[in-house]
Amino acid sequence: MAHAATIGASPAPPEAPPDGTSNAEAVRRRLSKNRTAMFGIRAVLGLIVLATFAPVLALNQPFYWNEGAGPEFPWLRALFNRLLFENAVDLLFNLLLVTAPLVWLAARWLRQRRQDIGAAGAYARCLAAVGLLFVCVSIESLGPLKNPLHFTEKVVNYRLERERLAELGQAPQSLFPLVPYSYRETDPVRGLESPGGTHWLGTDTEGRDVFCRMLFGTRISLTIGVVAVLIYVSIGTVLGSLAGYFGGWVDNVVSRLVEVMITFPSFFLILTLAALIQERSIFHVMLIIGITNWTSVARLVRAEFLRQKSLDYVQAALAMGLPRRRIIFSHILPNAIAPALVSATFGIASAILIESTLSFLGVGDVSVASWGETLNAGRVQQKLWLVLAPGAAIFFVVTVFNLVGEGIRDALDPKLRV
Repeated sequence: MAHAATIGASPAPPEAPPDGTSNAEAVRRRLSKNRTAMFGIRAVLGLIVLATFAPVLALNQPFYWNEGAGPEFPWLRALFNRLLFENAVDLLFNLLLVTAPLVWLAARWLRQRRQDIGAAGAYARCLAAVGLLFVCVSIESLGPLKNPLHFTEKVVNYRLERERLAELGQAPQSLFPLVPYSYRETDPVRGLESPGGTHWLGTDTEGRDVFCRMLFGTRISLTIGVVAVLIYVSIGTVLGSLAGYFGGWVDNVVSRLVEVMITFPSFFLILTLAALIQERSIFHVMLIIGITNWTSVARLVRAEFLRQKSLDYVQAALAMGLPRRRIIFSHILPNAIAPALVSATFGIASAILIESTLSFLGVGDVSVASWGETLNAGRVQQKLWLVLAPGAAIFFVVTVFNLVGEGIRDALDPKLRV
């Protein structure tokens, strides 16, 4: 990929500072002094918050509804209605939205009970529990037993229902999100409306609100970037570790496999694989990006292993008779993973660009609110608002992830130690 040359010269992990400060603390200190990197980190955190709280800002399901028969709260139940949010990415973010207060309280409780666990470790454990709950919610049935957390029910457009009742003089009591539209709600009568007070960023050809699609598209872009990078970093780290440590025929096999992979133009390989899948989903796109971009990580990790395995601590571990698996993954890998982390940060931006390009070309997942699809609609219809909104969003997200990647790369540079 285009960023490979930039990360190819990533520095080795720094040695322990002479004042006794840990490597992690020294890296955090240098990163905190980099203003552009901190801006990028804050922007990424803001995007995560925006993606998580998207239904609070835009949805056609009210928080409170009362026609006279008693109060109802359709919004909370609608978050897990698979006819309204059929994509697993939306389900995951909705689950994070509902469990966010519980995660915060559980992390505080865990830190009070376990003094040896830092804030990051406490939140990581709590988020792992949310991930397990997500798996439970996603399973439709277990044999003959139906999962009550996996349900579908008729979707009522309460905004239209409110308008209908208002015309009859029976306006209900209701409290809607800021934008009372759904990103999947179509209205051909309002197709290609320009931005205004009703639709802040206008509508597309099918009358869908562009602001809602941009908002929920943030979920897709972030998930694509993180999951695809996790896939190819995992593949590249394992293969690079084995090649660098064992050498010989293992190194030859992995190196030849890397050479074969990099002979193919990566984007056209991704495009071909995506076109071969008839019923594409967002997870197919993640998997395709993941299995075609691992070569740069494998080469970086292999080079670090070749350097690290000749150092004294590795020889001492061998002399003590420690198993090879423990030496590779518990001793060498933590000291060799820094270049891969830099590569992963840049890779998130690259994966978001690839997904947007696939959607722009019409080979992405058509069931999700992709920025690339909106951009293509703007190109076809020659409507400026359909081009500027997704174009600016893609530019901003890719830029902030690149800023974070450059900040991490500089923070890991031993020459910049302070």
